[in-house]
Order: sequence, then C-alpha cells, then structure tokens
Amino acid sequence: MAIRKIRELGDEVLTKPCKEVTKMTLRTKILINDMLDTMYEAMGVGLAAPQVGILKRIVTIDIGEGPIVLINPEILETSGEQTGEEGCLSVPGKAGLVTRPNYVKVKALNEDMEEIVLEGEELLARAFCHEIDHLDGKMYVDLVEGGLHDVEPYEEEV
Repeated sequence: MAIRKIRELGDEVLTKPCKEVTKMTLRTKILINDMLDTMYEAMGVGLAAPQVGILKRIVTIDIGEGPIVLINPEILETSGEQTGEEGCLSVPGKAGLVTRPNYVKVKALNEDMEEIVLEGEELLARAFCHEIDHLDGKMYVDLVEGGLHDVEPYEEEV
C-alpha cells in the first residue's frame, strides 16, 4: 500500500463536494487501503478521500477500536451536544474548540457495498461529523469557537 500526500487548508480540492461511489473497483479498494495507511502514518483518527485529493464519498475512521470504512455515508440522526478540541490532518499544528452532537447514527456502504448502520457517541460521533463534512467541502475551521491555536506535533516516545 502507499502513503498519499495529505492536502492542506487552502487546497481547492478540500472545498468541493464529492461524488457518490456507485461500484467497488480495484482502484477504489486501493484508495481505501491507501487512506487507512495514510491515516495511521499521520496518527489521525479519520481521513476523508478529498484530503488525499480524490473527490469520492469515502471516509476512514479509527478511534482506537479498529478501522471503520464508510462509503457514501449520511447522517440519519443526532442528539445531545459536546464541545471539545478538534484538529485535522489537513490543518497541521492547529486545533480549536468545536461543538458537535454527542450521538450520531450514520448509514453507509461498507467495502462490500453492503448497507450498514453505525452509531457513535463522543469521539466517534465527532469523527463521523468531521469526516462527513469533508465530503461536502466543509472544514472544521469554519465551526471553531474562539479561533485556532497552535498544538505541539505528536512525537512518539522512544
């Protein structure tokens, strides 16, 4: 698999809506595997296809419980509210406070193009919203309360 270049704030591709995936192709399978590799390499919690320059409705998420792949995801239901720090691989070295739903239910297709329904709370709910926003050309920086601030880059302990 390959590590792909993560597009950063200011790249026009991050502002464009993505196209639905209508069938699983070898190229799409490779993209999903590359997205997972890229997300893990960058120590991210989620990655959307436009972040690697591909305008397809695909996101990968892993909050520490194993990888989740969502194709053509849509939010069915939300409830509650949480405000917390949010960052983005496309906005390196920055973070900000964002209010999101505390519970989110999504419908999507899995890698076998079968419909799945997933529910998430707290971090997973935040990740669902954040990544699905990317598919519509929206970024968390537009939702930040009180502006962005610098964060130290994560370094692994040796």
